[in-house]
Amino acid sequence: MSALSDFQITRKWPASHPDRIQLYSLATPNGVKVSAMLEETGLPYEVHLVDFGTGDQRSAEFLSLNPNGKIPAMIDPNGPGGQPLPLWESGAMLIYLAEKTDRFLSDNPAEKFRTIQWVMWQMGQLGPMGGQLGFFHKFDGKHFEDRRPFERYRDEVRRLYTIMDNRLKDREFVMGPDYTIADMTCWPWVRNINGFYEAAEVVGYSDFKNLVRWMDTCTSRPASQRAVRIPSRG
Repeated sequence: MSALSDFQITRKWPASHPDRIQLYSLATPNGVKVSAMLEETGLPYEVHLVDFGTGDQRSAEFLSLNPNGKIPAMIDPNGPGGQPLPLWESGAMLIYLAEKTDRFLSDNPAEKFRTIQWVMWQMGQLGPMGGQLGFFHKFDGKHFEDRRPFERYRDEVRRLYTIMDNRLKDREFVMGPDYTIADMTCWPWVRNINGFYEAAEVVGYSDFKNLVRWMDTCTSRPASQRAVRIPSRG
């Protein structure tokens, strides 16, 4: 496709600024990651609310961009070679935006891939385990008489928090002195587990002193404070 208007998703969410990155999202942890990156880089973008309450993520228009039916998704009208680039999966989007702007990801090959491995760790571990904990602690799963699923995910989140706490023992950020996409991919999920999922006490969040300090640093960034409110619900 050679123009933004060629994408079916723009029929449901028309672009007011077709020269800007189009972000289709909701202020969940995965959505916040990409909003934080866009806010940090200052790239011009236009955000569109994908409302789970009305099933927007299952609409034909949204599925035409992301067949997995999850947020976020985006189209960069000025992608490689000047052609529009559609993307989904928040980790891929973070890596793409980092390379596009040459920010928040080292250009040293070894350091670059060490950073990406933490992004993959969040995508495969911290996010899914946190989501399962939320289900069994706060949502329908809390009514299950068998508490073993809840205990499994509680203990797994504690294990993952231990990994992060140890990693941050002598580092300001996950990769060292600099804030990177490794931090941006993780802190929205830690925030959600402790906040929206109301699981801080059950996982013993306050026990992880290095993690708590790092979270305070990440969430106090002006871009982070904006990101958690993007997109607005009006």
